[in-house]
Parts: sequence; C-alpha cells; structure tokens
Amino acid sequence: MAREHGRKTVATNRKAYHDYFIEETLEAGLVLVGTEVKSLREGRMSLKDSYVEVRHGEAWLVGASISRYAPGNIWNHDPERDRKLLLHRREIDRLRGRTEERGYSVVPTKVYFKDGRAKVEIGLAKGKKLYDKRADIAKRDADRDMEREMKERMRTVE
Repeated sequence: MAREHGRKTVATNRKAYHDYFIEETLEAGLVLVGTEVKSLREGRMSLKDSYVEVRHGEAWLVGASISRYAPGNIWNHDPERDRKLLLHRREIDRLRGRTEERGYSVVPTKVYFKDGRAKVEIGLAKGKKLYDKRADIAKRDADRDMEREMKERMRTVE
C-alpha cells in the first residue's frame, strides 16, 4: 500500500490501463460492511476483472474481491459481493449514457482511503485493439532500452 498526498492506496488495476484507453476518471464512495473495511485496511483487495454497472439508477462495483477478514468469524462478509458506489445522480446518468451510446466501459482503476473513507477511482474507458497493445509494449521496451543506454553512458562518463 502506497501513500500519496494524504491517500493510502489499497489496490490498483494495472490491467485496466493495458486493456483500455482511460479517457476520464471520477471518484466514487464505496458502501462497505465492517469486516470489509478492516480487510481493506490490510490491503487485501483485488480489482482484477472488475467493472462498474448501472442498475436501476444506481452504480455497482461488480467482480471486485475483498478477502475475508480472519478474525471476523460469523459476521464476515461475502468476498465476491457487488458493492454500491456513491455518485451524484447526474454522474450516474452521464456514465449510463456514455456506455449505452458510444461503446464505452466503466472500470475501476484504483481503491484508496481518503480522510479515513474508502474511495474508488473509476475510469470511462474505450477498449484497445490488439495493435494498440502491441504499440504500447513496443514503446515501453524502447523506453526501457533508452533508459538502460543512458545509465550505461553516465557510468562511462564518471
């Protein structure tokens, strides 16, 4: 878990950046039960294969997994349950409109604590094609090679 500007990051969804172009992000609150919060504070969450769905005018986080809290006994939560997101009505309506009309998806990119409250950063995303992913991988490899060369040159100069 990383800390940045008063935020304690619990989980990130790196695969979302690999599979999608994230065009804009929103911050949403997360409705949790007690043992989920305790498990989150331990950093036990996975956003792999999760997404946001709008049902009956409410936004839901689907497919995210928060591991069971070990000392939770009979009051423990279901790790795979859908969790309600707290957004303003106009934000929910806008997300629903964009996903229905233009072929966008809404994916969670990060979960963190902000001022003691669990927040989810969700992104309005458009899927990448295979050639986009290949181009990203090639660019990352080229950057890594260039960085390696620069490091090597700095060593020879000193």
